[in-house]
Amino acid sequence: MEMKDYFNCLVNRIHTTVVATTDDRGLPVTCAIDLMDYDESGLYFLTAKGKGFYSRLKKDSYLSLTGIKGESTMTSTAVSIRGKVRELGYEKTKELFDKNPYMYDIYPTDESQKAISVFQIYEGSGEWFDLSKKPIERSSFVFGGAETAEEGYFVNNNCIGCMKCYLNCPQKCIDITSKPVKIEQKNCLHCGRCFDVCPVKAVEKRG
Repeated sequence: MEMKDYFNCLVNRIHTTVVATTDDRGLPVTCAIDLMDYDESGLYFLTAKGKGFYSRLKKDSYLSLTGIKGESTMTSTAVSIRGKVRELGYEKTKELFDKNPYMYDIYPTDESQKAISVFQIYEGSGEWFDLSKKPIERSSFVFGGAETAEEGYFVNNNCIGCMKCYLNCPQKCIDITSKPVKIEQKNCLHCGRCFDVCPVKAVEKRG
């Protein structure tokens, strides 16, 4: 998948996400936020300037979010992002309202819309997680110049080919046809069972 596919899923398929920021004590605070548009520069949402969420964004300029879509756990797809945000102000408000016309029911007049400020998530990293597939499917991505960082479990050259990792893997996503064996990252749950059972500590946790 390309970046636009992840963004499109968040904006047009999932739309409503749970966003986490931190308060003045460093404690997490969540709220529901609609992602209203995207382009090659990032994702766009808006909030009222009188809300605590607005103050937290101004203080830290950082957030994390997750959106999930599906009829049940085993049919769901989730996209998570953590990244930097910047305030764009009032300039894109009409554009976002036109693309999300239900906003006119909440803020119907030009005067009431002046309470709104638009934000852009312009740099960050994310993860796609699809439980509807067997084995599960996941992928990671970055945007806006963020650095790529490896996360998950990897097998090094200390591997003795005992296959204990494979036998204990709930997704059986370890290729045992070579030595060292190879964990198929796109199917891994990151449960850490391979790390726990390896007798020679050949499994490394990264990220």
